[in-house]
Amino acid sequence: MTDFSAEQKRYLEGFATGVSAVRAVGGVPGAAPAAKAEPTGPDAIHIKAQDRVLTSGGKLNDQEKWKRAEHPFDAYRRLKADADAGKAPKPDDNFRWRYHGLFWVAPNQISYMCRLKIPNGILKHWQFAGVADLADAHGGGYCHVTTRANLQIREIAPEHAAPLLEGLVDIGLTAKGAGADNIRNITGSPTAGIDAQEILDTRPLARSWHFHILNDRSLFGLPRKFNVAFDGGGIVPVLEETNDIGFQAVRVRDGSGIEPGVWMRLVLGGISGHKDLARDTGIVCRPSECDAVADAILRVFIENGDRTNRNKARMKYVLDAWGFDKYLAAVEEKLGRKLDRVAPDFAEPRGPFDRFAHIGVHRQVQPGLNWIGVLLPVGRMTTDQMRALAEIACECGDGDIRLTVWQNFLFSGVPDAKVAEVEARVAALGLSTSATSMQAGLVACTGATGCRFAAAHTKEWALAIAEHVDARLKLEVPVNVHVTGCHNSCAQHYIGDIGLIGAKVPVGDDGDTVEGFDIVVGGGFADDPKIGRELWLGVKAEECPARVESILRAYLAGRSGPEESVAQWTRRHEIDQLKALCEARTGRELEAAV
Repeated sequence: MTDFSAEQKRYLEGFATGVSAVRAVGGVPGAAPAAKAEPTGPDAIHIKAQDRVLTSGGKLNDQEKWKRAEHPFDAYRRLKADADAGKAPKPDDNFRWRYHGLFWVAPNQISYMCRLKIPNGILKHWQFAGVADLADAHGGGYCHVTTRANLQIREIAPEHAAPLLEGLVDIGLTAKGAGADNIRNITGSPTAGIDAQEILDTRPLARSWHFHILNDRSLFGLPRKFNVAFDGGGIVPVLEETNDIGFQAVRVRDGSGIEPGVWMRLVLGGISGHKDLARDTGIVCRPSECDAVADAILRVFIENGDRTNRNKARMKYVLDAWGFDKYLAAVEEKLGRKLDRVAPDFAEPRGPFDRFAHIGVHRQVQPGLNWIGVLLPVGRMTTDQMRALAEIACECGDGDIRLTVWQNFLFSGVPDAKVAEVEARVAALGLSTSATSMQAGLVACTGATGCRFAAAHTKEWALAIAEHVDARLKLEVPVNVHVTGCHNSCAQHYIGDIGLIGAKVPVGDDGDTVEGFDIVVGGGFADDPKIGRELWLGVKAEECPARVESILRAYLAGRSGPEESVAQWTRRHEIDQLKALCEARTGRELEAAV
């Protein structure tokens, strides 16, 4: 082949320059602009939603910009490189690494926290012991049980981040999607499969949905975090009413227009930190349909959730703006069919709850076997305790560890002949299988010890409140005290009989503040769902134990009888009246406390 002539070379050079110029301005001079390529692949649904915001003149929030610039799952090699170098993450990577379950919690702790994903909160004894080993090798030598029946490992130095994540996979666990704008740990009935009252075992449903999410990248990167729970009708509350999506097992009677049998009732829009609980949609689906229904609900949220304002980026706000009918019509369009509906009269009443069933010894449906609930003070365990508890589960039970939303766990499959041995071995670890009313219902988030958002040390003050009250009052009724550090409300303070949320309380005239709490009363859950009302604002933390005591003393003096709960008693009174009743005693309690 002969070389090009000088004239041919000049022509080709000019042509190439022209092509480059056209590409630089985006098209042929005088021609219509080239159409923007349609996004494809698993991230397309999110990119299109972001594009609609931009096209309408909106401004994406920082987190949406970070997701758009680099998907967190595409950045794992950078995570490992930063970890190997002992490097703390920049703000955008601090957000991205949460997709892998890692939360940089500085300045409170100069380290990561890792949150796992454990469907239905149930894991094997050897996995539980394996988490303890990982917490020793890479963390602070302890773990927390969370309010989503999950585990957290804390005090993870940067260089230990990747080895920890990979170590979790080695023992059959994962932290993928445990934080940021993703679907959090899937909760279900902790007594699933062993509860004589339940009408459906939630373990297969939680597991199926867990893997549905893990294997579909399009379900990561939502407008904001998302919670899903399954209630099988057992005696331990799951708190599905606080979730974005709740599936409740119901038995449908003949004559409803659909086939009688066990169905899942759909409730939507729970977000207790924003003072809202999930509402019944009137829709029921077969248990086998839960994945498809939840998937469609999520995709409507992905396409229409707020990507400009993080405070309004939960599904509740789409429901508020659209109404349930419009939202459910969009879900049915995604599914390509109408969903089944049933009138409440055709659903059999749910069985009762037992607010003490997560602590102590309880008969299983299987003859001769028991579950035993172990009290973990505000969810904290040392790794030595974890390994010993795993041995007990293996040697005396069926080998399962069942975490609960009450920050404790259950042994299951314990034969009658082994019950006393389990109780003794648990006691030898400094733990207990029994609890006072205050201890059984005490819930607290991480607080200022390990969370930069918290305004107070929640776990420490929660324990101080329980110790103070237990030393002064004998309560025979369940009492739930929920202590949370900030408005994210990880401890769900609005649903407690008494709820506390961290606050900075001004002292003096020079702008100084001290730790304190706002106190709410009258919240409820399960068969009595309610959002609590504010009773006192800006109470110094040191005064809170006596304030809680004063509420409970006023309750004991004024209740209509033992059958009236603390929450029900508070709801009978206007807030000013409640204040008067409690403050009549507060002075004496505060004086005694000092």
